[in-house]
Amino acid sequence: MSLRTNPGAPHPNSRKWGTPAVNRQSGLTLVELIICVAIVAVLASAAIPIARFQVKRVKERELRRDLWEMRDAIDRYKDAADKGAMMTKADSFNYPPDLQTLVDGVEIQDKKVKFLRRIPVDPMTNSAEWGLRSNQDDADSDSFGGQNVFDVHTKSTGTALDGTKYSTW
Repeated sequence: MSLRTNPGAPHPNSRKWGTPAVNRQSGLTLVELIICVAIVAVLASAAIPIARFQVKRVKERELRRDLWEMRDAIDRYKDAADKGAMMTKADSFNYPPDLQTLVDGVEIQDKKVKFLRRIPVDPMTNSAEWGLRSNQDDADSDSFGGQNVFDVHTKSTGTALDGTKYSTW
């Protein structure tokens, strides 16, 4: 026996007669999908220049470190030669004859002293070839006289983020 007062009336929890069933499905419409793809494309196109900028900044930092490392090795070689720890050519002004000498080392008091572990690879040219300056060369000269290694610079002709030429660093 049913407790309903009107046996022909629908149950209160059932849907009403004559109303269609609403079938709600979650998901994206084609328009929403196109808008999402467009937003992602705009964000990606903004990120590409930032990534390139960051890569260039990292290479510049590496170039500065490599130049500092080689210049420090040249200075330590000169200091040792000035103190008379090794024999050098008279026209060398106690600077090393080449970068390889800093890697190979020299005999100082029966010990092999190396000033540089390796010749670093130039991050701008991806080569271990560096521009060299002799003490006798002009300061703004690009040609190497070959008498000694007074200074090093990159052979890159590029421009840094700060607007200076890499070869002047």
